[in-house]
This record gives sequence, C-alpha cells and structure tokens, in this order.
Amino acid sequence: MAKRLYVGSLSYDTNDARLKEIFSEAGAVASANVIIDKMSGRSKGFGFVEMVNDDDADKAVEMFNGKDIDGRKIIVNEARPMTDRPPRRDGGGFGGRRF
Repeated sequence: MAKRLYVGSLSYDTNDARLKEIFSEAGAVASANVIIDKMSGRSKGFGFVEMVNDDDADKAVEMFNGKDIDGRKIIVNEARPMTDRPPRRDGGGFGGRRF
C-alpha cells in the first residue's frame, strides 16, 4: 500500500520532477507534487510524495528529514489526512468589521 509523505521547507525552485528524482533514491515513487500558489504561480515551499510501499516511505523519512536539498534543510514526515474545516467567514476586506 502506498504511503503519502509531507515534504516541507522546500526551495522555491524545486519542482515536481526534481522532488521525484530526489525521493527515488529511497525507492519507487508513485507521485511527487510541489504545491503551487494559484495567484502567483510560484511554489508554496511544500509538497507531497507518494511512495509505492511503506518500507520505502519509512526509508525516505530516515534519509531526507533534515537533509539539505537545493539549499534548504527539508522536513519529511508522514502526511496527515485532511480534516474538515469550517467555512471561512467573509470579512469584506475590512478586517471583518461591518460598517
């Protein structure tokens, strides 16, 4: 079964292909995605890697957590599942105050 890893503190220059290349040193990578800001089109500095099997995922955490990649010391751990969040309140652009 595939295990999904969170990868934080990425260089803004790191892309999907580079992330997959790095993590393939630990084993088979199912997917690698750097999260991109919709407005600027620039990396948000984190991403997710899905390893094909759990042993390779554990190995990747051991190998890469705290390692310097592309000039940044990255954080790697098992991704937590998304939780339901309450909808955002619209503040109207005035800090939430109503006039």
